[in-house]
Amino acid sequence: MSKSWKLFVWLLAAVLVLSACGGGGKSSSSGASGGSSSSSSSSSSSSGDAQDPVELTAWAWNVNVGALNEAIAMYQKDHPHVSLKVEDIGRLDVYDKLSTGLAAGGAGLPDIVLVEDDRIHGYLDAFPNGFANLSELGFDQYADLFPDFKKNLTSLDGVFYAMPFDSGPTGMFYRRDIFEQAGVNPDSIETWDDFFNAALEIKNKTGVYAFPADKFKDDANFRMMMNQLGVYYFDKDGNIDFKNPKVIQAMNNMKRFGDADLVKDVNGWDGTVSATVDGSVATIPFGAWYYGTIIDQAKETEGKWGVFLLPAFEKGGNRAANLGGSSWMIPASSKHKEEAYQFMAFFSTTPEVQIMAMEKYGLFPSLLTAYDSPLFTSEVSFFGGQKIWQLFSEEMPDIPTPYYTKDYAIAFDEAVKAQADVFNGKDPAQALAEAAERLASRTGRAVNEY
Repeated sequence: MSKSWKLFVWLLAAVLVLSACGGGGKSSSSGASGGSSSSSSSSSSSSGDAQDPVELTAWAWNVNVGALNEAIAMYQKDHPHVSLKVEDIGRLDVYDKLSTGLAAGGAGLPDIVLVEDDRIHGYLDAFPNGFANLSELGFDQYADLFPDFKKNLTSLDGVFYAMPFDSGPTGMFYRRDIFEQAGVNPDSIETWDDFFNAALEIKNKTGVYAFPADKFKDDANFRMMMNQLGVYYFDKDGNIDFKNPKVIQAMNNMKRFGDADLVKDVNGWDGTVSATVDGSVATIPFGAWYYGTIIDQAKETEGKWGVFLLPAFEKGGNRAANLGGSSWMIPASSKHKEEAYQFMAFFSTTPEVQIMAMEKYGLFPSLLTAYDSPLFTSEVSFFGGQKIWQLFSEEMPDIPTPYYTKDYAIAFDEAVKAQADVFNGKDPAQALAEAAERLASRTGRAVNEY
């Protein structure tokens, strides 16, 4: 071999070695802690190099875990470098760990955490720098995809800090067979007066109560009634609103049914489920998610159920309300905020993902475009062929915003005490006024006077 040929071979080998050392560095690195931005992702993809693998962590509970795991599998089809580790933690344990981590400046927190809507503003108030500003990351572009009440619950001062997920549009789950036995047509029920008269007829003819309530430990029915009237424990400025005439109107409605012995007193969640199964109540006012409990716990009643909207307080009045629902937040301490945001934006704004979460896990979507799916106009055999999902989805735009504040738990406690006083015979206005003063003493908030 000539000297010139040997020199050519040597130079070629050197070029190849240098090329491998320089161009392959990024694709071979598997332990990067930061993750690439959207701009670097684009350049990486266009150059043909693989992106650095990123493992996101999430805290959630119950059926939400399965929904997340299936969503990441869908996301990985176009983003194979992103993986997700979901920690299935009990609901209250999530809040304990989240509060502890936030108080410690974000130590030990995940990239994604599920938070119920009634707690979001409390966390934002207590930890104003604890969560990623999603508007800065680009979530404002999706705002019109969600109903107003959900946007209000997931934002503060016009800035998104949570991505809307499931909601609980309310309805009256009713037993068709019991209504038929009593000769009551649910289509004739438009107002609470109508329902009260129907409930009397049902009780007289069948002995069945109108609806269940844990009178001394929960006020779900009262909250739904307040919400449909456009009021809640607090007003939009955070003032205590227990003396609002509409709040008193809602409590008076509860008293009316209680005085007529139309409310079945149950003990907690298990008591409500038992009443669902044994047919001792004609209706169960609840969020859409209660569908899953009915079909799971009362399988033998298939075909005997229907749904109608909450009765209005006056003819032609609002019949929409919400009970329950949650959203996703990204702690500001996350080292993968951009990747977490991109995945959760995909999760929250992709109709196919939201349909999957509903079909497989019973999580009613807040995403308005999801309602274009044939699922929402399909007949549900368990409910006598009724298009119950269409009913719930059409209700969503009319749901008023409930204002929770960081003191929601304390307000709930005082509202339940007021409700217990009312069921024990106290005047609703007096019981609520006393609750308002106790709440003011415990929180330092002002009480609205009327």
